[in-house]
Amino acid sequence: MAKGKGARAFGGSGSGWLLWLGIATLIMVIDQFTKVLILGSFQYGESLPITAYFNLVRVHNLGAAFSFLSDAGGWQRWFFTGLGTVAALVMVWLLRSHASQRLFCAAVSCILGGAVGNVIDRLLHGYVVDFLDFHWAFLEAIFHGGHFPAFNVADCAITLGAGLLILDELLRVRRGR
Repeated sequence: MAKGKGARAFGGSGSGWLLWLGIATLIMVIDQFTKVLILGSFQYGESLPITAYFNLVRVHNLGAAFSFLSDAGGWQRWFFTGLGTVAALVMVWLLRSHASQRLFCAAVSCILGGAVGNVIDRLLHGYVVDFLDFHWAFLEAIFHGGHFPAFNVADCAITLGAGLLILDELLRVRRGR
């Protein structure tokens, strides 16, 4: 892409990092919108089968991934809120510092949008709203009833971002050879 306004829109000097911040904001808005729909449509613990392997369900996660520290007595709410806030600030700095690195910034934007979505939940509710429930018989040996722990749009974005970060690093190593 030639230098100029178009090049700046995707990174480089100037305000290109704002595009990445906008993507993170869009992810956070979609995450919060879906959670508002679930909170307004489901009671806690209520489940709606969609397919033989997928349900919509309303569950509350007081901990981190896979409900880690969910029974810790309440301090974890503020710990994960603080951790998420600090991580978000670092990610904004990374976006601003590396705005021209498209794959890296796409990854960081996904993680940032998801992290902020979950921090908002912790601040508003004291827990993260999860609602995507996948279950398969082959998971019964690992997860109760074969149900993978419920998750949300923010978690999907964080996972996608982590995968993109791995891909970015693999490509960076490959280019270095």
